[in-house]
Amino acid sequence: LRKCAEECGLHLETSFRWRHRFLALPSALKASKLEGIIEADETLFPYSEKGSKRMTRQPRKRGMKAKKRGRSKDDWVPVLTVRDRAKNTYEAVVPSVTSATLHQELAGKLEKDSVLCSDGYKPYIALSEKNDLIHKRLDVAGGVKVIDKVFHIQNVNAYHSRLKAWIKRFHGVATKYLEHYLGWFRFMDNPENLNGNRLFSIQQQLIRT
Repeated sequence: LRKCAEECGLHLETSFRWRHRFLALPSALKASKLEGIIEADETLFPYSEKGSKRMTRQPRKRGMKAKKRGRSKDDWVPVLTVRDRAKNTYEAVVPSVTSATLHQELAGKLEKDSVLCSDGYKPYIALSEKNDLIHKRLDVAGGVKVIDKVFHIQNVNAYHSRLKAWIKRFHGVATKYLEHYLGWFRFMDNPENLNGNRLFSIQQQLIRT
């Protein structure tokens, strides 16, 4: 960003503000309907107050491991990703992965009688029951990665791998802006968004905001 600011003759802080103003739109472009075979899983990002002048906790030094792993809210931020085989994707930074959170995020977005593939974590079981979904539970730890050759969570896991490889270039992002980066990647990951007409449409929407 610093190099771009220099090339455009802008103050770094101005460039940063513009970046997040422009990213507000793609961050809101999430799938409103998922159907067919749907894969759901969460991934974790380090909690970060990068750039904040008033930190609420001691910053972690580079190379220093987080105090806890798993779903600890102290060091890690869960990102829920739900994706169907048509590549429609819904993502959200969530406080925790619970039945209440899944209902709040996905209410009305899952087509009835679709097949939900998950790792069998209890909130996904409740989600399936509440939304009349067929649930395929993958016991990945036990070696069951695919059921009937078609039911798996490999697509959503591959998406997470691409996302994390891409986000490394920013050397850590502030948690309060994580949704913006998720939206940026989600937009770029869909080749249909990269044609001229689609990009022009997005530019016009940004100008109007």
